[in-house]
Amino acid sequence: MSDTPISIHRLSELTAVQRKGLLQRTENDLSSFMEKVVPIIDAVRRDGDKALADFANKFDKAPITSSQLRATPEEFAAARASVAPELTETLEFAAGNIRHFHERQMPETLALHETHPGVLVGDRWNAIDSVACYVPRGKGSFPSSVLMTAIPAKVAGVKKVVVITPPGPDGTVDPATLVAAEISGITDVFKCGGAQGIAAVAFGTKTVPKCDKIVGPGSPWVVAAKKQLSSVIDPGSPAGPSELIVFSDGTVPAELVALDLCVESEHGPDSSVFFVTDSEEFAHTVASHIPGLWAQMGDARAQYSKTVLTGPRGGIVVADTREEAFAFVNDYAPEHLAVLADNAWQYLSRFEHAGEILLGPHSAISVANFVLGPSHVLPTGAAAKTMSPLAVFDFLKRTSIASLSEEAYHGFAGHAERLARYEGFDGHANAVSPLRNKALHPLASVA
Repeated sequence: MSDTPISIHRLSELTAVQRKGLLQRTENDLSSFMEKVVPIIDAVRRDGDKALADFANKFDKAPITSSQLRATPEEFAAARASVAPELTETLEFAAGNIRHFHERQMPETLALHETHPGVLVGDRWNAIDSVACYVPRGKGSFPSSVLMTAIPAKVAGVKKVVVITPPGPDGTVDPATLVAAEISGITDVFKCGGAQGIAAVAFGTKTVPKCDKIVGPGSPWVVAAKKQLSSVIDPGSPAGPSELIVFSDGTVPAELVALDLCVESEHGPDSSVFFVTDSEEFAHTVASHIPGLWAQMGDARAQYSKTVLTGPRGGIVVADTREEAFAFVNDYAPEHLAVLADNAWQYLSRFEHAGEILLGPHSAISVANFVLGPSHVLPTGAAAKTMSPLAVFDFLKRTSIASLSEEAYHGFAGHAERLARYEGFDGHANAVSPLRNKALHPLASVA
């Protein structure tokens, strides 16, 4: 494994097409997946629970029937008994931080201000009715994803929050995932993942409730199903395969950079991970540390990391200048951005687009991913240019509120009528013309 060189991409040597290629992610081309999820979606829409059980047997090798799709109280109890107390303590520690962060994020339920005498305008926030939290399992078990999605939803006040997750080969839900669900206040956990899980909460089945929105990270199959069903269920912001950029000015040890590069690259071969620097020498020093770190990882995770860091969607990007390095990072708009420098805060203003920015050598990605507080569900595929991390706002809807006194109305009506006449809306114009006064005060008009 150590004989395989880390990919080094020198920006000055790349054509415009090659540079654009570095910005591509797996989820940018979902054409083959978009076609393949259609029959899965159609089967769930047609056959409901039976289709979910069939797909669990086919894709997850899980021998479950349509009557076993819901995790039972007995399964929750067994999970509590089997999870080590130390892990439960860690899940509760993380849950406390996540809950605190999102409680501080909550806006006022009703916020009004007076723009003119007698004119009140503002916003009212209230929660959407139902949300499904997707928790992947294909390349491992991810109880942290339950906490990072379900807790913000509960804090926001969503009435119905459910979890969907693929069953394991024994037909059960990962025990720590069930414990995390219980800690989050969730009792409805369903054994359906992949495109079929998305279809289940989009249409609803006898067992799985129809939901208004789905959130959480997933494979290209999940992302494709969300896109196909976007007119049926709100798919939330894109949360596809993991991606990371590490930027360093060389003021931290090279091995530290190498350690963080192994974090997101071990998620899977479809991840995208780059170290961006303006120092060729530092780039090679960082690269020299990575094979030794692979040797200290399990074979599967090391192979994932190797595939990413030696391939076209990973490695080291060397810029001629620091300005070029900043420009590349901003063009990329990564899910995670780690700024490894002794004085990392000096660079914050240079980075405009990222799902999260972790500043300094002690702001470890792993801490943020699991226990820090902000959700680790972040926009991928360059969506960070226009979208934000998962937060309470994803589970709230905002309604504009306005009220005018009679005196205030008279100050606005003429302007509104003038614009309505110009744009050709006679009904609009009439509604703020003297006809309104006549409707409101019919006796006065008679007199």
